[in-house]
Amino acid sequence: MTAPSPVDYQTIPEQAQRAVAPKSEQLVDVQNLKVHFRSPGRCVQAVNGVDLTLAKGEVLTILGESGSGKSVTLRALMRLLPDRRTSIEGHIKVAGKDILAMSRRELSAYRGFTTSMIFQEPMLAFDPVFRIGDQIAETVCRHEGVSHSEGLARALELFELVRIPSAKRRLSNYPHEMSGGMSQRAMIALALSCRPRLLLADEPTTALDATVQIQILLLLRDLQRELGMSVIFVTHDMGVANEISDRIAVMYAGRVVETGSVDEIIRAPRHPYTVGLMQSRASGELKGERLSAIPGSPPDMAFPPQGCAFAPRCSQATEECQQHVPPAKVLGQQHWAACWKL
Repeated sequence: MTAPSPVDYQTIPEQAQRAVAPKSEQLVDVQNLKVHFRSPGRCVQAVNGVDLTLAKGEVLTILGESGSGKSVTLRALMRLLPDRRTSIEGHIKVAGKDILAMSRRELSAYRGFTTSMIFQEPMLAFDPVFRIGDQIAETVCRHEGVSHSEGLARALELFELVRIPSAKRRLSNYPHEMSGGMSQRAMIALALSCRPRLLLADEPTTALDATVQIQILLLLRDLQRELGMSVIFVTHDMGVANEISDRIAVMYAGRVVETGSVDEIIRAPRHPYTVGLMQSRASGELKGERLSAIPGSPPDMAFPPQGCAFAPRCSQATEECQQHVPPAKVLGQQHWAACWKL
């Protein structure tokens, strides 16, 4: 792809790949994160050198198709990956603390208090035999040392904050007594119960119908602005990324291949994979036309390619693409992409 010709386009891999926020504003700093899953005779390189930063109060969306390493990256930030079969390398700092060096006790205090997570399936996040209000109250009591009645009062405030109707009555519900949309609102209330500085959202609207999806997205956006949280949002949906993000990082085969502001990624994508994602979106403007699709499929990360992982699916790929991993090229203040053709 041919780049416009602004002055000072240059290749600065280390700086570019992290799209660095000012040091004083950084809440999250991830450097060269690698996550490998081991099994007898097989090692899957799920995340392969990810660098990310997140400023205070910023919303970053990690965008990519299934298997790109998005959710694994989030779970690494929470240290939720199984220790026995997982190898994690690199550096993860949240609020100045080294997450990979934390003890079990430190992790217990970190999860829910500094960083919290909204999962794709809210029903799996709640214990089915306890009332939802009691589960939220228990979280508050554990982290803040308050009484159970004070914890329930906080749970009621949170139910009202996430706009659950008949909030007081709903506190007594068991998880199975709530609809999908209400369960996700309760999951958000649980995640916000200790006022975390960082919220991780792993495709929280995927299992919901379209009407409820937009309600949850608008709710999350409003809560982020009201509470001033930093958010990392994972999705495969470009429309969702456009709705909620300040900045987007596009992942493919365990690497970030392009990062930029919403306008830069949505309106002026530069990496061939990002361009392909944009062209494959369903839109009312394309009614009656055949949707474009990216040919082929992602590589098996148990046997990662030597060069650019997207090369086998890219119409512009050259021998250089096949043999060497492309460096990141700076395209703007926050915009970079890793492609030999730029």
